[in-house]
Amino acid sequence: MTTDARTHVTTVDERDSGHRDERGNWIPAKPHEYAPIFEWPPRPLGFGRWLLRSYLFSWNLVYAGGAVGAWLWLTPSAATARSIHVAWIIWLLARNLAIVSLFYGGWHVRLYRRRSQGTLFKFNPRWPRTDSSVFLFGSQTRDNVFWTLVSGVPIWTAFEVVMLWAHANGHVTALTWADDGMLIVLLMLAVPAFRDVHFYLTHRLLHVRILYQRFHRLHHNNTNPGPWSGLAMHPVEHLLYFTGVLVHFVVAAHPVVIIYQLMHAGLAPAAGHSGFEKVVVERAGKIVRVDTGSFNHYLHHNYFECNYADGPFPLDRWFGTFNDGSPAAQAAMKMRLRQRRAVVRSMPTSP
Repeated sequence: MTTDARTHVTTVDERDSGHRDERGNWIPAKPHEYAPIFEWPPRPLGFGRWLLRSYLFSWNLVYAGGAVGAWLWLTPSAATARSIHVAWIIWLLARNLAIVSLFYGGWHVRLYRRRSQGTLFKFNPRWPRTDSSVFLFGSQTRDNVFWTLVSGVPIWTAFEVVMLWAHANGHVTALTWADDGMLIVLLMLAVPAFRDVHFYLTHRLLHVRILYQRFHRLHHNNTNPGPWSGLAMHPVEHLLYFTGVLVHFVVAAHPVVIIYQLMHAGLAPAAGHSGFEKVVVERAGKIVRVDTGSFNHYLHHNYFECNYADGPFPLDRWFGTFNDGSPAAQAAMKMRLRQRRAVVRSMPTSP
């Protein structure tokens, strides 16, 4: 039985799901597995299970439900969005600030303020820094909240304003539920997959040395990330991060698809940076373990040059940047980095 002085969960043994290394870091027993999409021979049953459990009835459903609710009750009408007015822009900003504060705050309060499960399934047993000069105000959490709310949410809202205005004025080909309901559903289903590809490409770009040093380093100050770390980025990175929604200047859309794409980008980083492999919940006397799917990205924050995406497509495996945390994967990553440094050193310098 694993316990913690400040945890309410006292009947869970994490050792059945992994182990802790000599530094006390949590290592899941089961390495990350990509979706059985590009496998031969095909595994239709495996693909069906993945589609239901990991793609449809997953965190994606939470973000999609939030987007539908926001569109139905908290979004200006197309007639209002045809003209740029401060009132509805402020309304959208306030809506998004409230959603992010509640969502990220919920993760943080449960796992880091109340410490409801202590360090059960926490990758790094240490808690966020409160005395580090690399963070604003000396505090990792305060720094992360600042960049999320002062830069991230306003830039997210700016993209939403532009896209809703463009849709209302015919600059985006509009879809309607009456005529295009099935296409709207298919587009909603495609959003997480599209975001995976977009994130991989922009993320690799941000790891180009000059961009990393000037912009992406701020996000990577969080080597021991918490939920608020997910959207704690430099404003330039926020601008790049939310550009995926601009695809709808080419691909037809309905406002709910636009809102979902932005909300998925805005909220998904909370789970991905939670710092825990599983969230443990007690319901009716039973223990429920909810996977966060964040181990791969935790490794990225530790080793930088691996796991640039962790969605349904095996992009890191295709491009040789995959690391599942195993000794073999760690050795392969170190070899790849040594080879890259050797190539850089062998390049001729300018006279």
